[in-house]
Amino acid sequence: MATGPALPVDQRPAGAPILDFTGRRVLVAGGSKGIGRALALAFARAGARVSVCARGQAGLQALQADAQAQGTPLHTHATDLGDAAQIQAWLDAATATLGGIDVLVNNATGYGMADDEDGWAASLQIDLMAAVRASRLALPWLRASAGACILNLSSIAAQQPRPGAAPYAAAKAALSHYTTSQALALAPDRIRVNAIAPGSIAFDDGLWDRRRHDDPALYHGTLAKIPFGRFGTPEEIANAALFLCSPLAGWITGHVLNVDGGQVLMG
Repeated sequence: MATGPALPVDQRPAGAPILDFTGRRVLVAGGSKGIGRALALAFARAGARVSVCARGQAGLQALQADAQAQGTPLHTHATDLGDAAQIQAWLDAATATLGGIDVLVNNATGYGMADDEDGWAASLQIDLMAAVRASRLALPWLRASAGACILNLSSIAAQQPRPGAAPYAAAKAALSHYTTSQALALAPDRIRVNAIAPGSIAFDDGLWDRRRHDDPALYHGTLAKIPFGRFGTPEEIANAALFLCSPLAGWITGHVLNVDGGQVLMG
């Protein structure tokens, strides 16, 4: 039966998914708040079966409540992504619940901003090595999936010198490069690998929300460098993720997509 043309995005019912992930199994590493929360809820709204890990149980419980409220319950697992054994435990629990993995989203960040041992350790272990380990450990399930993909969350900070956040920027730069290496290595398995580089994203109790109060000069100076005149939202990153993990992006791999309102254009 003909269903007629798809509605333009701005005419769809509120909350209606743009892309259909029904039957797909999606794992989100680092998803209890901010971008990760938006990713998990967006994939669930689009019909995916979703598992999310994060270190804090309270954040995961809040996410479960949000998912339940939109009618799309999901699986969660408390995990320290700096520990390979805990990553494996999450993958085992998630696949036992979902039956496999079609999409792996590596979103976690350690926010290692200070140029000291703790800052470097946080960025390298969480922003980079957690993605490396989760990807490697998930490969047996991804290889068994038709149309599998990995999505890494990098940052536009990777593209410019960041004297105030050198560990974070360096780890994200390494993650962007790793994305391209992964894409080439996994192409024979028909596993696509891409990344999103978000610009400055604001949400309640997030980094930029706190800086609005604690460092208004930095907040407004950053805002002035965004051509669209506003900070981005986690939901805008989730929309880009849905596209890159969908069949519409089936010929895209090894790409790092800036989602930043033109922020990098301003230097």
